Amino acid sequence: MVRTIVEKEIANYEWIDIAEPTSEDFTFIKERFNLNEASIKDSKEPEHLPKIEEFENYTFVILRVMSDNFKENSDSIGEITDRLTIFYGSDFVITVHKRRIEFLEKLKNIEFTSIKTKNSRKLAVFITTAAVFTFSQTLEQLSTRIDAYEELIFLKRMKQQPILKNLYFIKRQIDVARKVIFLYKEVVEHFHSSSKKDVYTRDLKDLQVRTSTLYENLSENVAQLLNVYFNISSNHTNEIMRILTIFSVFFMPITFVAGIYGMNFKNMPELEWYYGYPVAMGIMVAISLAIYLWFKRKGWL
Repeated sequence: MVRTIVEKEIANYEWIDIAEPTSEDFTFIKERFNLNEASIKDSKEPEHLPKIEEFENYTFVILRVMSDNFKENSDSIGEITDRLTIFYGSDFVITVHKRRIEFLEKLKNIEFTSIKTKNSRKLAVFITTAAVFTFSQTLEQLSTRIDAYEELIFLKRMKQQPILKNLYFIKRQIDVARKVIFLYKEVVEHFHSSSKKDVYTRDLKDLQVRTSTLYENLSENVAQLLNVYFNISSNHTNEIMRILTIFSVFFMPITFVAGIYGMNFKNMPELEWYYGYPVAMGIMVAISLAIYLWFKRKGWL
């Protein structure tokens, strides 16, 4: 669906927004604004990573926007982020996206004669800044989920599989966002080049660097949490093996004594002894007591 958001009468450029684009829509903007076939092809790729290219009469930008409602078990770039394509020239801006992007809806209500959006390039910078900010907003959500699993790992006992599965998805989502934010660097540096930089491009660069750093920290936190979880699981397994080993050490000599007196050979001298049973039981108790005292002395119990 093609919509004209800003007319040239309002600003000195035209802003056309295309949601859920069709082949006819791409043909329309290609012919009307003389767009290169290569950039049209790139804008159709659903999982294309951020990039920026300059052509003779326009600049082509591909952005990734953090999806507003991605599922907790999402692990691919297409599920976690949405593609937003921008074509902008001296007198036009074209935005193309498949899904509804919330911040674009809000941008349509701003004052287009303000200094922030007084020309097409500034509007492109404004949209890029808003796109980067979506990753910053998701940081709190991911951090809260990590804190919840940290509490489960340290304070509660849960089955191994759900925790590992959910931590895997969190790690994948962070890695995807970190990769996308890192690739924003090329776009940001283009806008913040020495001949074009201003306070708004500086804000964009600061936001990109800060968001990238925070995702790096979040990735390290998840990696450390996974290591802690594996260590706790390993310690729990070792504790079980220790208890089983203690039981086996206690019962091994008792089983040995019981095995000897359970052979029932004809010429065993103790078989006819009146006190044979209580003596055998006493030997077992004495062996168990000796093992217990020895373990206590060694600090193993």
